[in-house]
Amino acid sequence: MQSKSLEILVGFFVSLTIAALFFLALQVSNFSALQDNGSYTINAHFDNAGGLKAKSLVSMAGVTIGRVTAVSFDAKNYDALITMRIDSRYNNLPSDTSASILTSGLLGDKFVGLTPGGLDEYLQDGDSIELTQSALVLERLISQFLFNSSND
Repeated sequence: MQSKSLEILVGFFVSLTIAALFFLALQVSNFSALQDNGSYTINAHFDNAGGLKAKSLVSMAGVTIGRVTAVSFDAKNYDALITMRIDSRYNNLPSDTSASILTSGLLGDKFVGLTPGGLDEYLQDGDSIELTQSALVLERLISQFLFNSSND
């Protein structure tokens, strides 16, 4: 009888450990952040998305305020269309806010950085950011440097 209760106790702790690891994996992968707990969608067109991916961060002043939900090609404008979900706590972004694709850290993770404008009108669900700055592409910079230095 004591052996059976020991087996049940060990099974309980193994199950608890598996559940804790699953919860930890959800937190690390930011999969739990996909739940919509009050957010709105904004779009931005960029000439070059530069490796930006869905689930990338959207930040303002170094604070994460949302996530990129989709990166797609806009066949009408021939550019990259970035769709972002912004937490509803940040519903007072001026309508002239600008967006840039920036690089974070040494590994080169891309994220969207927002810079607020000065208008009193705010971005609403489905609005587009007009002022954008595309990602810097290292190959393009090197080729421009080489081309300009060969002309001197």
